[in-house]
Amino acid sequence: MRKPVTFLTALAVSGLLALPMARAEDAPGADTVVATVNGTQITLGHMIVAFSTLPEQYQQLPADVLFPGILNQLIQQEALAQALTREPGRAVQLSLENERRSLTAAEHIEDVMAGAATEEAIQAAYDALYADGTAGDEYNAAHILIETEEEAKAIIAELEGGADFTELAKARSTGPSGPNGGELGWFRAGQMVPDFEAAVIALEPGAISGPVQTQFGWHVIRLNEVRKAEAPALETVRDELALTIQREAVQARIDELTAAATVERPGLDGIDPTVISNFDLLRN
Repeated sequence: MRKPVTFLTALAVSGLLALPMARAEDAPGADTVVATVNGTQITLGHMIVAFSTLPEQYQQLPADVLFPGILNQLIQQEALAQALTREPGRAVQLSLENERRSLTAAEHIEDVMAGAATEEAIQAAYDALYADGTAGDEYNAAHILIETEEEAKAIIAELEGGADFTELAKARSTGPSGPNGGELGWFRAGQMVPDFEAAVIALEPGAISGPVQTQFGWHVIRLNEVRKAEAPALETVRDELALTIQREAVQARIDELTAAATVERPGLDGIDPTVISNFDLLRN
């Protein structure tokens, strides 16, 4: 998969290491011609973009190895492309259209992201999340993990009969917290699997849940305590907030553009979805 062109600044520097030393005013740029093939120019910019598409392990090779290797490849590809005396095949034409569409869309996404995460937007997002100075509830719970619902019901019956939760967890729980009496410590929403978290949130402190099933097995949960988590400092969540703002801005822009576009999907009812893997159609 191609990497975004916007990440190439540092790569350009590494490519230039193989060039002869020049005065600052003569320093090469993206439009600097590094070769011509029957009059068609190959520029340093072409090389930088080619470098960006290499697998990461190849990008680690020395610049004095990569530079001539990439240049030779581009020269060879240009010579081969010029030698094609017919129109490119349908698959190539469609690939070029998809590539243009993908790269152009990515360019607009970068524009949207660049203008989204302003200081004002980050501060507003922070204030909305932590307006009361807290980061929501934190829960302290313990659980007993067993294999079957029947075992969970039997443990609940023992607890209702006066058995000690901690001792039952030590003796019967199959989870790693068993030796510690099933204690899980403090956690926030989103840190446990959904079904487990929902059961915890529904409990009152000191209460025991009914059998709760997750991918790990069956749980009997005790909620020990609930408290408000202290809000983090803005600087510690700045990057996370910026990323969320950018993602939301991009999605809003996508929704806006697709809603405003005239989109037609003719003939979909008559198309078998499995045709998407029929490569023979590209040979017609």
